[in-house]
Amino acid sequence: MNRELTITVDEEVYEGLHQVIGQQRISQFIEDLVRPHVLQADLSEAYRLMAADETREAEAHEWAEGTCRDVADEAR
Repeated sequence: MNRELTITVDEEVYEGLHQVIGQQRISQFIEDLVRPHVLQADLSEAYRLMAADETREAEAHEWAEGTCRDVADEAR
C-alpha cells in the first residue's frame, strides 16, 4: 500500500529533481534512497535462506576453490 507524503525542499533541489530525475520518477527515487535507512533487513534470515540453497552453495564453493587455485598460480 502506498501513502502520500508532503515534504518541503529548497527550490534548487526541487528544480534539480525535475531536471535530473524527471517529474514522474521523484517518488521512487526518494523511496529508493530512504528505504535502507528506515527498514532494517533481517540479515540472519537472509543468510539462513542462502545457506539452505544447496545449488547456490555448491556454486559459491566451486568459485571460491577456483579463485584459490588462480591465486596460487600467480608469480610472486
